[in-house]
Amino acid sequence: MEKKKVAFICVHNSCRSQIAEALGKYLASDVFESYSAGIEIKSQINQDAVRIMKQLYGIDMEKGQYSKLITDIPNPDIAISMGCNVGCPFIGRAFDDNWGLEDPTGKTDKEFIKTIKQIEENIKELKNIC
Repeated sequence: MEKKKVAFICVHNSCRSQIAEALGKYLASDVFESYSAGIEIKSQINQDAVRIMKQLYGIDMEKGQYSKLITDIPNPDIAISMGCNVGCPFIGRAFDDNWGLEDPTGKTDKEFIKTIKQIEENIKELKNIC
């Protein structure tokens, strides 16, 4: 059976969605394929996210990930919005879920870790239902 494709979407594809892609690959690659994308792109992944993901999980997000547009990834079976506090991007169809996560950009490491741990829990729940 082919694995489902899960897309984690936020506006800039530089922080929350990148974290979700990395944790999806790390925790659930046996169940689904993880992608992240946005409707705008940044020149690099959020450097606080990169640093903290290395500290917590030993994952170097800059090795295999980069900021991508929605049109740059395969059509997903499941599309998840990271949080619409900045306005939900239109991706051509309705989202399957909205995780409602605050963007930790510019906030403390404690806020980043809180967001990362919530994404980890959400990935584990998603793995169980896929």
